[in-house]
Amino acid sequence: MKNSFFDQRQRSVREIIDLNQLDGILFTHLENIRYLCGFTGSDGTLLLTREEAFFLTDSRYWTQAEEEVKHSRIVHYKKKLEGIASLLSDSKLKKVGVEGPFFALSSYQFLTKKLGAEVEFIPLDDEIKNLRAVKDLQELSLLRTAIDLSAKSFSHIMEILKEGALEREVAFEMEWFMKRNGAETIGFDIIIASGKRSALPHGRASDKGIDLGDFILIDFGLRFQGYHSDQTRTLICGKPTPEQAKVYQVVKEAHDLAIEAIRPGIPVCEIDRIARDHIKQKGYGDYFGHGLGHGIGLAVHEDPVVNGENRGLIQEGMVFTVEPGIYIPEWGGVRIEDMILVTSQGAEVLTYLPTEMKVV
Repeated sequence: MKNSFFDQRQRSVREIIDLNQLDGILFTHLENIRYLCGFTGSDGTLLLTREEAFFLTDSRYWTQAEEEVKHSRIVHYKKKLEGIASLLSDSKLKKVGVEGPFFALSSYQFLTKKLGAEVEFIPLDDEIKNLRAVKDLQELSLLRTAIDLSAKSFSHIMEILKEGALEREVAFEMEWFMKRNGAETIGFDIIIASGKRSALPHGRASDKGIDLGDFILIDFGLRFQGYHSDQTRTLICGKPTPEQAKVYQVVKEAHDLAIEAIRPGIPVCEIDRIARDHIKQKGYGDYFGHGLGHGIGLAVHEDPVVNGENRGLIQEGMVFTVEPGIYIPEWGGVRIEDMILVTSQGAEVLTYLPTEMKVV
């Protein structure tokens, strides 16, 4: 990844530092650390001040940090919290922001005891929640590659997805294909739920065989160089009944209406309302319980949260999912999920598998 992307990302943090009258921000959440300096290991800390950036780590990662970390001075420590306390004291910082949702209470207690009144820690939540929400060109390139690999894995399992196939065996084959073709790992446990089980929004693949007449809900994604894909398609084994065709069409219409409404400057909750109102008007409102979608990038689920409560504004460059669903207990369910890039003109659908009902 080019250094210029890290430079710009760190500048955005310094704008937060200035806006909140801080001397620096301490990052311990690994996804934020990777975003800001490129480190991909499993332990480390990043301190950004008004002028400098310091990446702190122990001997397990000294060589890796030298190879990966960008725009940051590397600081070695033997004990993590001792190293952080020493750097904060040496830097003479007075007000330091921390990631409110991720900064451990035990770390706060140790550092405040060690540093006393020398440093005041300021928890940040809303101030940094959208730090990674707008994707830059490098991120979009990695997301597109992840989507391509994911789409190929879906096409691959079409060869074995038929009456009698076991959900778990199809999921195993999909995971193996993803990893064999360049994925770091699956993004989450692949969901393959058929028949009545398709009414489970997160129904993991089981030993159930696919029967004629079953809906087959498949929610799948992978991670490529840190970035994730996530999409859902619902198939039908054999000819659909009139009710199955109706439910599928209602979900597809809600999906399409929400995407058509996306544009910069409107509240996030508005697109949730559009999809939800359509499903409600068609008589299925009680069967759509979850939010419409979520941001996606270095995490499968990240900001913005796309639901009826988020009154934040949609911004150009955001990437999030749109995934309405109808789940009728003891009958079955349908979900259609795509990843969306917000453009100056509206929405670009990044995922590209057909959304028309597919019969297997």
